Amino acid sequence: MQQATRGAGSTLRRARQARGVTIDEASRDTRIRSEFLVALEDERYDLLLGDVHARGCLRSYATYLGLPGDDLVERYAKQAPTPAPAPQPVPTGARPAVGARRRRDNHRLFVMVAAVVLILAAAFGILSSRSSAPPPAELPSQAPLAESQTRPLMLVVLARQDVNVTVTVDDGAAETFALRPDESRSFEAQVSITVRLDHGASAKIVVNGNDEGFPGRAGHPWKKVYSYEEPSPSPASTG
Repeated sequence: MQQATRGAGSTLRRARQARGVTIDEASRDTRIRSEFLVALEDERYDLLLGDVHARGCLRSYATYLGLPGDDLVERYAKQAPTPAPAPQPVPTGARPAVGARRRRDNHRLFVMVAAVVLILAAAFGILSSRSSAPPPAELPSQAPLAESQTRPLMLVVLARQDVNVTVTVDDGAAETFALRPDESRSFEAQVSITVRLDHGASAKIVVNGNDEGFPGRAGHPWKKVYSYEEPSPSPASTG
C-alpha cells in the first residue's frame, strides 16, 4: 500500500462526518467518484489516476469540506514517494557478464530450434491432409465494445491563473464556475465532457490520467469535447 499524506485521510473523514455527509452525497456534490473519495480518506493514492488527478481530487474534496486544500496538497507532495531512477545504459564495448551465453552457443541453439519447428510443421501437414477441414467459425455480427467505452470519462481542470470554466457533462446543463490559481475541479461522464476556458493556456486539463497540458492560446477562448463515441474535435476558439 502506497503511503502518502499522514493524517490527511482521517482529517477528511472527520470533516465529512462532522458535516453529516455520506460518501455518496459527497460524490454527488463534488462530481468525484465515491471510490476515489474512499481512496482519499484511506490514503490509497495508488488507486487514483496519477499524481495530477490525486492533487485535483484532494484539493476539490478539501475545499468542499471547508478544509485548507493548499495545506493538504503540500503535505501530500512532501510525503509522496519519488519515482525510482531509470536504469543506467550499459556502455558500448563493455565486457559481457561472467557466464553470459556466447554468440556461437546462441547460433547453435537457433539451428536446433529451427530444425524442431520444421519437423513439427511437416508432421502437422501430413496429419492435416488426412483430415477434413473444420467448419468455418461464426463471426459476431457486431464488434465488441472497446474497453475504454465501458468506463466513464474522468476530467480534471487545474488552474494556474484566474479563469472561468464552463463544463457540460453528457446531455446535462452547462455549469460555469471560476477557478483561482492552483484550484481544481473534477468531473465524470459516461459519454462526453465539453470544457470551455474563457482564455486558453490558463488551466491544465487531465483526462483519464492523461495530461493534456495547458491547451489554447493566451487571450483567446478555448473549447473541446472529449468523447468515447467519436474522435475529439480540434480545439476551437470562440469569440
